[in-house]
Amino acid sequence: MNPYINMSVGALLATIFVMMTVSIASEGIFHSSAPVTPGFAIAAAEEPAAGAGGGEAAPASVPVGQLLANADAGAGATIFKKCQSCHSAEKGGPNKVGPDLWGVVGRPVATHEGFSYSAGMKDFSNGGQETWTFDHLNHFLTAPKAFVKGTAMGFAGLKNDKERANLLAYLREQSDNPLPLPDANAPAPATN
Repeated sequence: MNPYINMSVGALLATIFVMMTVSIASEGIFHSSAPVTPGFAIAAAEEPAAGAGGGEAAPASVPVGQLLANADAGAGATIFKKCQSCHSAEKGGPNKVGPDLWGVVGRPVATHEGFSYSAGMKDFSNGGQETWTFDHLNHFLTAPKAFVKGTAMGFAGLKNDKERANLLAYLREQSDNPLPLPDANAPAPATN
């Protein structure tokens, strides 16, 4: 046999031996035991739905009348920019991913012409009997999927009371006949 082949095979075997020895030694030094329960437990409480479409939402901490008493519709126009990718708010505006919001305050739920509403929104509308009151809009804008179970609206919601009040004031003005603001001293209506 050729001595170069013997040296090559010997070097290969020596390299394998060294690598195996290092692997066994590192496994012994850095060994970690298997966990008792594999994976991680993710605790996430589901918010119950409210209105005709589900259970009850958590009551608003501040009645909507008090929120709207100091609301700024101009600041609401800025906040509405978050909504513009899915909604328009001009009279006769187009439906986008969501319906046109002109005159939404006081409009019956899920009745805007030419828009195909989700089954959850249709259930919530109670056959067109429910309307978008300030209180309904306040709860819906806080957490859409919690308030209307099964809605297709993917927006996470506005948790900040002031931002939500400003947006409600802006939406109120997007109408031929804006509804009067609710009484600031009135208690929040009871949810069913």
